[in-house]
Order: sequence, then structure tokens, then C-alpha cells
Amino acid sequence: MIEVNISYKKLWKMLIDRDMKRIDLQTSVGLSANTMTKLRKNEAVSMEVLWRICCVLGCNLGDIAEFDLSHQDY
Repeated sequence: MIEVNISYKKLWKMLIDRDMKRIDLQTSVGLSANTMTKLRKNEAVSMEVLWRICCVLGCNLGDIAEFDLSHQDY
């Protein structure tokens, strides 16, 4: 089985670099409070959400998220 660990540290750093607050991102992308919580907790969100964030910030997926694939044998 493959476990995917996600980190959005790059997203938060980008917001800091652009002097942008999380609420600004939430408003400009149209994200729900639940989605923002998932992002803060490094939980999976839909590709559509990530695409919308990238469109608003003018960046690519790799600029806002890192994915670590770990193989686990059961």
C-alpha cells in the first residue's frame, strides 16, 4: 500500500513572501473554512482546489505542495 504524505509549507511560505494572509487566500480562491483547515493540517484536498490556488497565485503545484510517497507492506 502507498501512503502519501502532503506538506503545504511551500504555500504558507509563498503567502508570507507575498505579504498575504490566509484569509486573503481563502477569499480570493473561494475556499471553505473546512478546506483551509485541511490545508493547515497537511491533509489531502481535491486537485480542483490546488488548481484554483495555483491559478490565483500564478504558480505550479510543486510551488505550493510537496508529496512524499511511502510504500508500506502489510
